[in-house]
Amino acid sequence: MLRPLLLATALVLPGAMAAPAFAQSAQTEASEPATLSLTASGEVSIAPDMAVVTAGAVTRGETAAEALRANSRLMNEVFAALDEAGITGNDRQTSNLSVNPVYASQDPNRSRPQSSDREIVGYEARNTVTAVVRDLDSLGQTIDALVDSGANELQGVSFSAEDPAEARNEARRRAVAKLNELRDLYADAAGFTVLGLQSISESGGYSEPMMMRSAGMAMDESTPVAAGEVTVRVTVNASWRIDD
Repeated sequence: MLRPLLLATALVLPGAMAAPAFAQSAQTEASEPATLSLTASGEVSIAPDMAVVTAGAVTRGETAAEALRANSRLMNEVFAALDEAGITGNDRQTSNLSVNPVYASQDPNRSRPQSSDREIVGYEARNTVTAVVRDLDSLGQTIDALVDSGANELQGVSFSAEDPAEARNEARRRAVAKLNELRDLYADAAGFTVLGLQSISESGGYSEPMMMRSAGMAMDESTPVAAGEVTVRVTVNASWRIDD
């Protein structure tokens, strides 16, 4: 009679120990508050006060040295034009400098040769400079001066604001106002109570207009440039604890 009694006791004890652990886990899950997560953006449009022009020269020669020398002559004129426009120091920077072989045109009826077997017919040198123009009234004249001086490649113009701090703060306020409106709308529509803010974060950037133009065109007047507006955008993410 003694052995069966001990065996029964051993079988009952594990179940008795597991019950409190399960109850504690269920209680922990039930105590975690529900959350509402929303995202909203605020935008402010302002007039730009500076522009970035990207231009350069592309030249060819029978040898790499010849192509580079021809390019250097043109780019010296380009930098002289920038000097005359008052664009010096940190407001200009070489953004690309390369020399590459130019291969003979491939006969479409022949199989594609290996790169080592392709005939080199010359070399191409490319030099690109990025210049910051702070006087937008002179932007058109600056573009013309670059092209006239030897720049035969104009990649584009972008506009921006040097100090967008005030506009960015206003964009933040607008984003947060939208978030609060959405939060209240969801709470009213779904019938829950907002307990408090749990987290908030932001991301932001510019949406800038761009102007592209082909180089080498005859120009009787300064190139017309429309700066438009720069949009400062901030996106805010927020999460609130809620209770139904």
